[in-house]
Amino acid sequence: MSDLAIRVENLGKQYRIGTQRARYKTLRESLTSAFAAPFRHIKLNDHKTTDNTTTSSPIVSSQSSRSPDDWIWALKDVSFDVKQGEVVGVIGRNGAGKSTLLKILSRITAPTEGRVEVYGRVASLLEVGTGFHPELTGRENIYLNGAILGMHRAEIERKFDEMVAFAEVEKFIDTPVKHYSSGMYVRLAFAVAAHLEPEILLVDEVLAVGDAAFQRKCLGKMGEVAKGGRTVLFVSHNMGAITRLCERSLWIDAGKISLDGHSPEIVSRYQSQYLTASAEWKRGDSASADTELAFLHIAVRNRETRPTILFPGDEPIIVEIQYVVRRPISGCQIGVRVYNSDGVVVLTTTDADTSVTSALAKEPAQYRATFTIPGYFLAPGMYSLLMAAHLPGRTVYEVIEQAVVFEVGSSGSLASLDGRLGVVTPLLAWDTMLEGSA
Repeated sequence: MSDLAIRVENLGKQYRIGTQRARYKTLRESLTSAFAAPFRHIKLNDHKTTDNTTTSSPIVSSQSSRSPDDWIWALKDVSFDVKQGEVVGVIGRNGAGKSTLLKILSRITAPTEGRVEVYGRVASLLEVGTGFHPELTGRENIYLNGAILGMHRAEIERKFDEMVAFAEVEKFIDTPVKHYSSGMYVRLAFAVAAHLEPEILLVDEVLAVGDAAFQRKCLGKMGEVAKGGRTVLFVSHNMGAITRLCERSLWIDAGKISLDGHSPEIVSRYQSQYLTASAEWKRGDSASADTELAFLHIAVRNRETRPTILFPGDEPIIVEIQYVVRRPISGCQIGVRVYNSDGVVVLTTTDADTSVTSALAKEPAQYRATFTIPGYFLAPGMYSLLMAAHLPGRTVYEVIEQAVVFEVGSSGSLASLDGRLGVVTPLLAWDTMLEGSA
């Protein structure tokens, strides 16, 4: 018996660029089309030539009426195998084709060319709550998702209490999920995907929208799934999680596999290629008019407000973000992650940190936001910033990976003065009092 879980051969996926929206058929139109299809086939085959060959009306590809520049290959000539029980990380910059690959493996979208073989039951967490019905309760959605994944009712019932406990929604399990908070929604979605014992689990960067405690819980659960001999494909920008969970990684660049190998080596080469110091990021193209929110400019500045790539260890780092909102958004976080050169998340902050709500309403306008990383905080080394605009647990508006890259030098750093260790080296206030003689 083969030990393969996934085989991908010469896979390609092409998309058309443009603002034309797809028109979705109604149920009646779909049924009518399905019933009419056999008769269209018969009609075409009735046209015989005198030499007994079959002819049919020419089918004009939608590509033929468009310029080649209107089409892009999200994936091209992608081939790899994944063995049963392997935990494989998938890394790459935004737009490289990572999510497209997982959608094809999940049968959400079909490839344009190539072949995919999947051996085993697949569960995927690509978008938070995909398949959840807002009018159904948490309990009903668990059974619905389980049935979609091919589970028997007895199998779902055996895991039900464990899933509810993991999601921490015991009090609300019989409440329609439309009343859930974003955190409850994402916890339940992951619980269903991870606990229904699929042979293959596909997880996208969607975990990034959860809080830190939830992310640790999910990463721990994926580790358990891997130790149980099941196959995991994990897309993430968190290089620390990739190297910790995945022995092997695929680096996808411009729709093709750039490298495939041992995770620490792949991550190191990936980081070394893209960690080029840059104090500013500016949008090079005009954001689509359909875009609800778009980043325009991101910079790191010194105390004189000048963009710079090198900061003394004792100097504050001012982060400035400019973005535009085109339509009212009821709730949104502008979030920033600071990564070190090993891909470890040093800190995360959002524009809602000082608010009583987890996300802020945004009216149509252009915005400028700033925050400051204090001096005596970051250890000497290279750092990159990831910018994200999202409605926690629900909608991701835009992500800019490695928006800016800067270096904290040893000059003025506490680490250089006394050799202290740590991802951060803050100057903390101590209070020591004399309580009596020895």
